[in-house]
Parts: sequence; structure tokens; C-alpha cells
Amino acid sequence: MTDNNALFEQLRAVVGASNVLTEGDLSAWEQEWRRRMRGKALAVVRPATTQQVADVVKLCAASGTSLVPQGGNTGLAVGSTPDESGTQIVLSLQRMNAVRAIDAANLTVTVESGCILQTLQETAEKAGFLFPLSLAAEGSCTIGGNLATNAGGTQVVRYGNARDLCLGLEIVTPQGEIWDGTSGLRKDNTGYDLRDLLIGSEGTLGIITAATMKLYPQPAARLTAWAAVPSLDHAVTLLGMAHSQLGAGLTGFEVMGKFALSLVGKHMPQLRVPFLEDDNAPWCVLLENSDSESEDHARARFEALLEKAFEDGCVIDAVVAENIAQAHQLWHVRESIPLAQAEEGLNIKHDISIAVSRIPAFVAETDAMLQREVPGVRLVNFGHLGDGNLHYNVQAPAEGDTKAFLRAEEERVNTLVYDAVEKFGGSFSAEHGIGGLKVHKLEKHKSPVALGMMRAIKQGLDPQNIMNPGRVLRT
Repeated sequence: MTDNNALFEQLRAVVGASNVLTEGDLSAWEQEWRRRMRGKALAVVRPATTQQVADVVKLCAASGTSLVPQGGNTGLAVGSTPDESGTQIVLSLQRMNAVRAIDAANLTVTVESGCILQTLQETAEKAGFLFPLSLAAEGSCTIGGNLATNAGGTQVVRYGNARDLCLGLEIVTPQGEIWDGTSGLRKDNTGYDLRDLLIGSEGTLGIITAATMKLYPQPAARLTAWAAVPSLDHAVTLLGMAHSQLGAGLTGFEVMGKFALSLVGKHMPQLRVPFLEDDNAPWCVLLENSDSESEDHARARFEALLEKAFEDGCVIDAVVAENIAQAHQLWHVRESIPLAQAEEGLNIKHDISIAVSRIPAFVAETDAMLQREVPGVRLVNFGHLGDGNLHYNVQAPAEGDTKAFLRAEEERVNTLVYDAVEKFGGSFSAEHGIGGLKVHKLEKHKSPVALGMMRAIKQGLDPQNIMNPGRVLRT
């Protein structure tokens, strides 16, 4: 037997023969979410328990075989698929999908890393609680992946990123040891915070096998409005008013440019896009208020905010959802922008963050610069204004060859946008992570001191470099 066959036999003894996949169609694990690249796995291994994960890691460490941890494979930075060498094992955690326990008094839930985000949301709701992490891929992404990339989503303005929702992790180290840190304590100052170190590390420092997450009471009232605003400056002013008037009740605050919404209207005509025909509305805002007070009181306060914004000239027009179904329809329009953009053709995506106060100036300056440097490009700008995260995407000129445009212009456009982000004191990766897609950008835009500390951590925890090598950092 070859060395690989010997390793395969050992892996089969751990997880069962049917859970070591080496032949057939492995595209579900090898194909990157956006279908812009596909790797080749040595094997796909599917453990069912934390101990099996530990045993698999020990076998790979002993043979020097690198591992690519994978949850729902919905990442957008090429961080959870194997490279093209055919030497990496994809460690799929989808079988580890149990909700282990809900602690109602502690307001926590402990789940395995392969648990689908939507499953956790629904489980929490059935128990009378809210799990607030929400993003477009929630029907297929997993909690382990959410934590490995420190996912954001639409409710960060109130509840924070995945990191803020996590109280503890269960981890398998690169040596195959198990660390159980799922106690659910809100105060635990006993040395370095290993939980926060692993969150956002994208599988390069260890494998998240379970997590204890925060729960919240279900809001008594949830109100959603779609508002047309005359400029991005006015959207920022409206955000400040919402913070002042709604306080902690402000749950979400999304901004959408007119061209982004026009793509939804063009490719998804069955969806009604509010104010799309209003030439005086270059931007729209989707805001949500979740409150513990009664529906009537919450609605009165919410509508008073919009009336004041209208009087002050911050809002041109607005519609308030009358029920949950209407609210879902408004959110569906917002969440359809990426799909509509894909229908329009290949595009250059940017997941950036800027201080909210500087976003209007950044957009005005960068829009003008791109139009000057790459004539005809169309800007698909939308995102989470409430936390300063924009999906600042660049569409090829109309009627052009999109593949040729990407080949000719993608690297230059990325450089122009990321240099502008750095000028405005922002980050070129807000919620999608670094993966394998942006490693060279991290080296350019992160300080040498920070990179040195990161490399020291990687070397200290994973000296063999078997955990998702080539992702986040080049060592």
C-alpha cells in the first residue's frame, strides 16, 4: 500500500469507511462558493464527534498531511476549500450538527460547529429566545464557519459580530488535543483569551468543534421601514437620529445605492423595489427596530423618528411594514442584491469597513476616482451602514465582456479601492475574512509589527503548519 492508502485505512478506522471520500464527485467540498476556483482534495473526511476530530488530526499530524476545516463551504474569501495540489484533506464538520443544550437561566445555547445557523435561530425561537446572528447564507452556513470568520450580518449594530455572541469554544488543537472552554461564563479573566484568539482565525490555529452562544429574549415588537434619502450624508444623519431616538432598539441599518437596487428590479421583476422610479432618491435605507415595549408604543416612536427625519429633509419618502410578511419582503429585496449582481455578470467584490462618519467622503472620492481611471464601470454599493461595513462592488461596463474585464482590471481595481480604504483609515476585509484570496493584501496593508505577532502565534500553535496552510498568513 502507498502511504496515502495507509493513512486512508487509519482514517476509516476512526470515522467509518463511508465517511472517508476519495473518489467520485467531490465538488460539494472542492468548489469555492462563488465558483471562481476549484481545488482538489486528497480526501474528504467527515467525523461525527469531537474525539473523532482529535483522532483524525493526530493521524494527519503524524503523517504531515495538512487539513482544511470546512463547515457549510459558504465563505467568500477562498478559505475553506483545498488548494489544487491534491495533498490536503478536507475535514467536513457537517455531521457534527447537534444542539447540545440550552441553559435558559444563563441565556446560552451550546451547539456543535456543524449546526446550520438557521437551525440554531429556529431552535432558539421554539425555546422562546432570540439568536440574533443573521446573514444571507443562514440556510447553509454553519456556526463553526461563522465563528472561524467572525461573521457579521445585518444585526451587528445592536448585537455585534459572531465574536460578541460567543461565550466559549471547544477546540481541537493542531496536535489533536481537546480544549473544552464551553462553560458559558461571562467573566473569566484567567490569562490569555483563547476563545477570541480562535474566533476569526479561519481554521489556521485549530478546529472549532462546539461553541456556547448568547441568547436574548424575543422582542415584543419588531418594526421595519424602507426610507428614500437624498444623499449618503443624509443617510448618516438619519442613522444618528435613529441611535438617539431608538437607543438599543436600533437593530439594523442597511444602505443601498440606486444602481444596486435597479439590478434587483431588472433581474427579479417579481420583487417590488420601493421608490426605484424616484429620480430624487439616489439612496435607500432599510432600518429595523426591535423593542421590549408594546407594539403600539414602539410603532409610535418609530414613526415619530421618520416624521422628524422627513421634516429635517433627511428622508424623501418612507414606508413602514404593517406586518412580519411585509418586513420579510423588504429584507428580501435587500438580500437579493448579490444575486441580482451575479445575474448581471462577473464583478469585482469588496468587503470594506470605514468609520461611519467618513463613509460619504470615501464613496464620493472613490466613485469619482474609479470612473476616471476605469471609464464605464458601474458601482454596486450597499451594506451595513450601521456598523460601517460596505459591500463596495465594481460591475463591468454595460455590454462589455465581463470575463475580459476581470482579467484586465481586477487587480488594478482592487489596488485602487484598497489604497483608498487605507487612506480613509478603514479595513479591506470587514466580515468575509482573508482566506486565500487576500493574503497578499494583508501583507501590504497590515503593519509589520502586527504581521510579526500573527506569525509568532501561528508558529507557536501550529509549528507543522498543517492547519489550513496558505490561508490568512504565508509562513
